[in-house]
Amino acid sequence: MPFALTLVAGGLAAGSVAGMIYQWSAARQLQRFLAEPRIIATTRPSVSVLKPLCGDEPHLVENLQSFCHQDYPSPQIIFGVAEADDPALVAVEHASGSLTAPQKSIVVDSTRHGCNLKIGNLLNMLPHATGEILVIADSDVRVTPDYLDDVVTPFADPTAGLVTCLYVGQPTADLWSRIGAMGINHGFLPSALVARALGRDDGCFGATMALKRETLDLIGGLAPLQDVLADDWALGAAVRRRGHRIILATRPVEIIVHEPDFGSLLAHEIRWGRTIAAVDRTSYMASVITQPVALAALAALLGAAAWPFWVAFIAASTVRLWAIRAEERALALPRASLSELALRELVSFVVFLIACCGRSVKWRGRRFIIRRDGTLESKEGTTS
Repeated sequence: MPFALTLVAGGLAAGSVAGMIYQWSAARQLQRFLAEPRIIATTRPSVSVLKPLCGDEPHLVENLQSFCHQDYPSPQIIFGVAEADDPALVAVEHASGSLTAPQKSIVVDSTRHGCNLKIGNLLNMLPHATGEILVIADSDVRVTPDYLDDVVTPFADPTAGLVTCLYVGQPTADLWSRIGAMGINHGFLPSALVARALGRDDGCFGATMALKRETLDLIGGLAPLQDVLADDWALGAAVRRRGHRIILATRPVEIIVHEPDFGSLLAHEIRWGRTIAAVDRTSYMASVITQPVALAALAALLGAAAWPFWVAFIAASTVRLWAIRAEERALALPRASLSELALRELVSFVVFLIACCGRSVKWRGRRFIIRRDGTLESKEGTTS
């Protein structure tokens, strides 16, 4: 076997060993995070929850209902759509029937602001918000009745600028949704906690972004984000530039994962990957060590199936399986089959490779190029 291939195979095997250490650490960080006690609220300032909506989606009524039934005094819930015939409004009426003004506001406004339609929707909703604390949460999020207390309580710390939530993927009943949820529960979620443990406290996640109205005004509002794809990351960065901290709520929320086919899943995850790569390419490239099984498999392939590389592959597979089972227990998730776990590993590595090699993404039927500063350049519309 050529020496160069042996050298490359050895490097991949070494990366796989680093990935095994990472997998053990990630599972342990998740267990520790979920074992932390909830913080008891001492004050309960007024809150406005902003729910930008666009179209119907699985379990939308139940998701919205979870926000309408909070154990919190009189939160304001604002639902925003661009068009009066948006089917999401039917779900709003079913979910919020028990709420009356001023607890409920519905904003229908087609005014466009930049390429990011979610931010445009929020800009139309903001003038209707009356709360001291603004809570922005995506439409696919489902929460527990004590969610607002979890999100608002950290603002007792005067250094808190923004509170965000990690999230657990709950799939709809089909294969590709389960594969997508695995990517969140055994990829994103533990890796975010490892990043925190290593001192990276810049993570800000669209499942929940809460901040004081005065903080939002200090950073110039949401208008600077209207052409940014990674609006959550950009909002967190703007808060940090003002000298404030991003704090993680003590409990994750749930998001409903619905991927009707492989193409949908692939497009969605490539968009995520290219978004992360656009704002922090070095970290995204380094994240390859989170995939020890793929690295060990490549090492075995390039190493002409020499036995040390097969040992590395077996060890990587064993450690990865242990980490996944530990995370399933910690999150009270059903056990995934071995075939689905293998498929998830393959999809993750394919997505990583594709995301590293381009800047084009599809988002809500439109095609964009992600510029190097994270902003969007609109391309021609698509129908897929």
